[in-house]
Amino acid sequence: METETSSQNSFEMSETLATFLASTPLLEEAWRLCSIANTKFPGAYLVDQIGSVAYVAFSGRQMSSGSHQSCRNLVPLDAEDDDRLFAPLYRHSKAEEPIKVHNGMLKLFLSMYPSLQIQIAALMGKVKSVVITGHSIGGTTASLSALWLLCQLQSISSPMSNVLCITFGSPLLGNEALHRSILRERWGGNFCHVVSNHDIMPRLLFAEIVSHISEIQALLHFWHRCMASADVTVTSLSSQLPDDFNDTIFRCVLKDLELLAQPEEPSESLFRPFGSYVFCCQEGAICVENEASVIKMMYLMLATGSSSCSIKDHLKYGDYVAKVSKQFLKARNLHEDCLPDSSYEAGVALALQSSELTDMESVQDHCFSMQNSNLERKEVAIMARDCLQMGKNGDKPNLIAANLAIKLSKIVPFRAEIEWYKACCDEADDQMGYYDSFKLKGGSRRENRVNLNRHKLAAFWNSVIHMLEHNKLPHDFDRRAKWINASQFYKLLVEPLDIADYYRTGMHRVRGHYIEHGRERRYEIFDKWWRDRSVPEEENKRSRFASSTQDSTFWAKVEEAREWLDNVRSERDVTKRHLCWQKIDFFEKYARKLIANKEVSKDVLAKNSSFSRWMEEWEELKSQVQQFPPRFPGFVDGEVVP
Repeated sequence: METETSSQNSFEMSETLATFLASTPLLEEAWRLCSIANTKFPGAYLVDQIGSVAYVAFSGRQMSSGSHQSCRNLVPLDAEDDDRLFAPLYRHSKAEEPIKVHNGMLKLFLSMYPSLQIQIAALMGKVKSVVITGHSIGGTTASLSALWLLCQLQSISSPMSNVLCITFGSPLLGNEALHRSILRERWGGNFCHVVSNHDIMPRLLFAEIVSHISEIQALLHFWHRCMASADVTVTSLSSQLPDDFNDTIFRCVLKDLELLAQPEEPSESLFRPFGSYVFCCQEGAICVENEASVIKMMYLMLATGSSSCSIKDHLKYGDYVAKVSKQFLKARNLHEDCLPDSSYEAGVALALQSSELTDMESVQDHCFSMQNSNLERKEVAIMARDCLQMGKNGDKPNLIAANLAIKLSKIVPFRAEIEWYKACCDEADDQMGYYDSFKLKGGSRRENRVNLNRHKLAAFWNSVIHMLEHNKLPHDFDRRAKWINASQFYKLLVEPLDIADYYRTGMHRVRGHYIEHGRERRYEIFDKWWRDRSVPEEENKRSRFASSTQDSTFWAKVEEAREWLDNVRSERDVTKRHLCWQKIDFFEKYARKLIANKEVSKDVLAKNSSFSRWMEEWEELKSQVQQFPPRFPGFVDGEVVP
């Protein structure tokens, strides 16, 4: 359900997803089962199979264990995941923010997981698709269940190929890192969150609500009583809430949402939306997936409502779903002569009308109250239009990626100069090789030019990573062969120069050795790209040495081995000397394996390279240990004895 252009054009994606949902019984069937779960399965879920589609519906009558003082408490997703249920989502570097989810919601899911696992296992082979749905808190449990199932299906071969999560009035689940991980796995199209225009529940966790815990508890109990029976009306129970109760939470949420929706310098939020959002109202529905647009639409729709509407709307999804049809983007009150010439602009205008945020006088919003917002109706309509156009006028990942490819071609001369430099070093009469030439001749004019190119390439690749981590590039950018191969080639060619510069300038004496204390984060990210690529490595053995050593940190390991060798000679403590000896022995075996497989460049084997000189010293030391054991007490045949 997700396309390459999904991040580029919010209206195109909304039209596709909306048409799909409206032309199938998925939405109505999901809500029907949610209603049954609300009345008959409190604190649990039901499973139903219709043809080749299985439905798992979670009841909205659930009380999160984290809904008290820790109501906005986020915990790392893997903190309580001893069974690695969400393992594919953990593939991020240590420098990235960890994926965090609502503490109470995670505990709620884990309490249901054992029985859910059995139910899903029973469906394997019987159905082709699974729709996981839920209302209110049950929607958040459904989201976690869908995430688990997507992770599970990724690791096994299963005929169950389609997973769709549909939530109704679901509170937020996790942080920005969760949002990014779902995008990178290309799972955004698997989540559809239905939100009524004034429902406060999906907006609740955007706000600082810690001081309103008692009111929220009362609100949840109120909703649960209403969900328990279809015969109970909201009006009959609303009198049980305090007179000023509605306004207290409503104003708090509206205030914080307004800050988040600011186009310039928006405030930060612990929770972030993910997936596609379908905003429903009496006039129809629109679908938005751009994160910033979702937050802004959340604010604008709530701003045109009232405190009483914000509570009642949480229970009116049955009415809204029934109104959704495949013509819901059709113009109703918009005259043909008012339609813009541009098909995109016309689509935005029709979507705007479906949101009830149009400035047409014929559209009346009975919940709208000017005391709740400083915005005029016309101003709201203008802001909503800007919000819907954000996908078109904002960043376009595929276009940015195309421009980035042009920039990549422009830095090829910098890389070519370094390649030429490497070839010259490898053929030089001094037989020092690429690494040692740069390390020992860093002050020459030629080396200075190479150093400048090294910094230019680093700046380019750092900018690529920055754009990727800020969702400026396509979701699958780090899985595209072109960029995986380009980053790998850059890493193998340039990282040896970074290592040489690190040890030449003495940074290892200040910070520590390169691999643990000096390695740039971009190289760790490129390592991950290379490991996670879908194309397996070729099994064919090399017939000649590689153009670049396949372990880009090889020279850093040589530098550490040199220090270990010095320590073996000078260390008086037998245990410490033995530890150094073991490290050296391990590195020697590793290096010989690389050489045997021809996975090193010929500069490694140059006569006067650091590695060749180290090997000579190491062989000499082993020979001395065997010939003159008294000079090396504690060693017999190269082994430590107490």
